[in-house]
Amino acid sequence: METLTALFAFWHEQAGKLGEQTVQHIGLTAGSLLLGVLVGVPLGVWLSRRPRWVPAVLGLAGVLQTVPSIALLGVLIPLMGIGPKPALFALFLYSLLPIIRNTLEGIRGVSPAVVEAARGLGLTDGQVLRKVELPLALPVLMAGIRTATVINVGVATLAAYVAAGGLGEFIFGGIALNNPVMILAGALPAAGLALAFDALLGGVQKLSTRRLTQVGAGLLLALPLLGGLYLLPRATGKLLAGFSPEFVGRADGLPGLTKTYGLTRLPSVVLAPTLVYEAARNANVDVIDGYSTDGRIRAYGLRVLRDDRRAFPPYFAVPVVRPELLRQHPELGAVLAQLAGQISDSVMTDLNYRADYLHQAPQRIAEAFLKRRGLWRAPRPAVAGAAVVKLGSKIFAEQYILAELYAALIRGNTDLAVETKTGLGGTTICFEALRNGAIDLYPEYTGTGLLVLLQPTPAAVDSLGGRPAAVLGYVRQEFRRRYGLEWLAPLGFNNTYALLMRGKQARELGIVSVSDLGGYLRR
Repeated sequence: METLTALFAFWHEQAGKLGEQTVQHIGLTAGSLLLGVLVGVPLGVWLSRRPRWVPAVLGLAGVLQTVPSIALLGVLIPLMGIGPKPALFALFLYSLLPIIRNTLEGIRGVSPAVVEAARGLGLTDGQVLRKVELPLALPVLMAGIRTATVINVGVATLAAYVAAGGLGEFIFGGIALNNPVMILAGALPAAGLALAFDALLGGVQKLSTRRLTQVGAGLLLALPLLGGLYLLPRATGKLLAGFSPEFVGRADGLPGLTKTYGLTRLPSVVLAPTLVYEAARNANVDVIDGYSTDGRIRAYGLRVLRDDRRAFPPYFAVPVVRPELLRQHPELGAVLAQLAGQISDSVMTDLNYRADYLHQAPQRIAEAFLKRRGLWRAPRPAVAGAAVVKLGSKIFAEQYILAELYAALIRGNTDLAVETKTGLGGTTICFEALRNGAIDLYPEYTGTGLLVLLQPTPAAVDSLGGRPAAVLGYVRQEFRRRYGLEWLAPLGFNNTYALLMRGKQARELGIVSVSDLGGYLRR
């Protein structure tokens, strides 16, 4: 009941955003379906006349149907950029198989005797197709369109990852923030759209042949109009921002930034975290969220806008461990402590640069760093039956590097075996894996522990004053009390949130700080 109440409250608060996302979702679905019909129906008709091509065409359409959506979008982005183009094209590809197959099967299902009778009346092949075969095949064809529609409504949620909008924005934001209400706020309307479209087309499919022909023609004419919903005017401004779902929803992200700096005139789109840097680099957007130690800042010539009003809390990297691990293997405490205070902001930026831009393997980067610091020891020979330390990480380069640093230290200084479980996803996945014992240790950030996992009251956050030691002390104490987990000594660097712009553009506009950005937008 509490979840339901919170859900309705969220919908009420975000009514404008929900309406915009729903319109975008309908537009994406209708636009891609229109393309599917315009290509799939003629292709199905052509195959009915060229049966030897059927296995090849349906096989290719089937392969496209099995390609994971994220992978397909990843292939399309370098070719089409971000926004509606890759999303529409991907949805179009997913709609082809049911439309082509059902068009073909519908025409094949027309009785040969009926076709021969039509020809006996003097109808040409084109007239037979238009006046006999297609009308009789229409119920089967509509079943294919119905299937494609339901598929596309579901897949269209992924459009949010490429700045194409839709109800996926709430879903992915909720996943990133461990917010079930936010997930439901996007998932339930998407499911409702799928059911509504399925019921509508199911009712149309049951009509008589003559009525079905008339209604089908009307629906075909309606698709461009529904697709045009996506083109409705949206907020525009001098600059366009591209933000990750987590940044949009976190209190220390866009909401806190807007409150502190009043960035109300900065229109934004939602992007997958892995795409924000590429979008800025390719001038698809002008402002992005990022992390102050990311190697792509240097590689792509980006400028970190100074947080002159301290909207972002400290994000010092700290290993979080299960205390049972240290009790069972007390020698690990001294081993893990070797990295305490060893990595400054500039050092971590350089390590990330090697991974993000030079494409060096995290294991190679970790080994080279430890050798430079005199901490490297060759891995000890494997001992049969040795206990296993399970290291986890989130799904970005910095975390991979940190996990490999700890793995190398443990292998070189103890007889313990190490198993790395890297790329576990976002904060919630790593945290829950640590709590349930799937991993024993992973690197976390004090700001994330405070605002995402602990979620204290605003008064409690304000009392810490953004002081690194105070934030770490609070997080350490509360994690012990609530979860029985231990935060060890910080590694030394502060990978805080940051707003980034292309360096050249920032210089031309005279923007150095976030306050400068706000001032420029208000001119």
